[in-house]
Amino acid sequence: MATAAPPRPAARTRRAAPRHPAAARPDAVLGLIAAGALGVLALWWSDTPAVAGAAGWLTGAGRITGLLAGYAAPVLLLLMARLPPVERGVGADRLARWHAFGGRWLVAVVTVHVLSVVWGYALTDGRGLFGEGVEIVLHYPEMLKAALGTLLMLGTGAVSARAARRRLPYEAWYYLHLATYLAVALAFGHQLATGADLGDGPARAAWYALYLGTAALLGWYRLARPWLLDRRHRLRVAEVRREGPGVVSLFLTGRRLDELRAEPGQFFRLQFQAPGLRWAANPYSLSAPPRPDFLRFTVKDLGGHSAAVAALRPGTPVRAEGPYGAFTGRLQRRRRVLLLGAGVGITPLRALFETLPGELTLVQRAGRPEDVLFRAELAEVARRRGAAVHELVGPRARIGDLGRALARLVPDLAEHEVYLCGPDALAEEAVRSLRAAGVRAGRIHRESFDF
Repeated sequence: MATAAPPRPAARTRRAAPRHPAAARPDAVLGLIAAGALGVLALWWSDTPAVAGAAGWLTGAGRITGLLAGYAAPVLLLLMARLPPVERGVGADRLARWHAFGGRWLVAVVTVHVLSVVWGYALTDGRGLFGEGVEIVLHYPEMLKAALGTLLMLGTGAVSARAARRRLPYEAWYYLHLATYLAVALAFGHQLATGADLGDGPARAAWYALYLGTAALLGWYRLARPWLLDRRHRLRVAEVRREGPGVVSLFLTGRRLDELRAEPGQFFRLQFQAPGLRWAANPYSLSAPPRPDFLRFTVKDLGGHSAAVAALRPGTPVRAEGPYGAFTGRLQRRRRVLLLGAGVGITPLRALFETLPGELTLVQRAGRPEDVLFRAELAEVARRRGAAVHELVGPRARIGDLGRALARLVPDLAEHEVYLCGPDALAEEAVRSLRAAGVRAGRIHRESFDF
């Protein structure tokens, strides 16, 4: 009797590399914005055969700045629309800096637009500046709404100035910034009614597409998508655990959390469905690698919203937007890595310390011993991974130069890649010290909590 041949061993399949979601390159995003601005300037150039006299030059300057302002407003909204490829590729921190710079530029361009148009029209009509301004606002189509939108925009720009912003809690700044949406909507009509360069053809259609497309993307990513994620994942507060003075860790549970595809180093905007908290979505970083059954965030009392988090009760529903941010392991290019953090900035570094490959050194800067966070956790991770943990504790006068202190703790500092997160003052000092120690700028990855 013939016997059956033994089964052939199954072929070994190579495990597919994890697929990361699409991410836009920062230079590609800036190139696209610049190309759009050049296209806007081309509208004026093609529609302006000649410019003569002071009135013509002033009016021309008003048309150019008006077109640029009309283009910049939706672009700035898109930068903060939380588009996933842009957030992942550029990073929320860099996007916020671009948005802040663009906002200052927009305020300046709008100011020049108003002044040059009124002055140019006044010279043409033989009126004074005040009289011409009143004539334009009250008798030109859509101009009354545009004037209100301009005042709102300039007011938002004033409260966004660094000196004023430092005096505002995050929640007040967040609500005031919502006025920019109304300002852009109010100003849109006059661009079509009085914008001679937009005409009735492709330029007008492109303008509509820009504004309506921006509105659609904002509606989806800022409203509809968070609502759908909330329905799918049903996040709830499971535990609030004290970590230190004014610092708590928040554990959230929910359904299908692995489908969020969150990465260590990223953050979510959390909207707690509790009295006084449900109308603001504040950013909080993951302070541990995400798990299929829970997410952990660590929150420091920096304002009304974050202080109220400590009093949340288990079972409180949470709406989460995210994950966001490019401060992840995908930035790593070298095996030696320094993680440098201070204050609540240690939270994303805590998650990265557990997951980044290579030779890791974590340095935590704190003013007092009681301000050091995760001491036992970090020591356990360091023991398990063969990594190093150091603390720089005390006032600046005792620590001395940060660069020298780091050089003592981290041999071959110039050969390290650096993940840096903390208050702006420390981060700026650290960047200067690291650059002086020979660390290349491209190896310093910085996350800021400034708003």
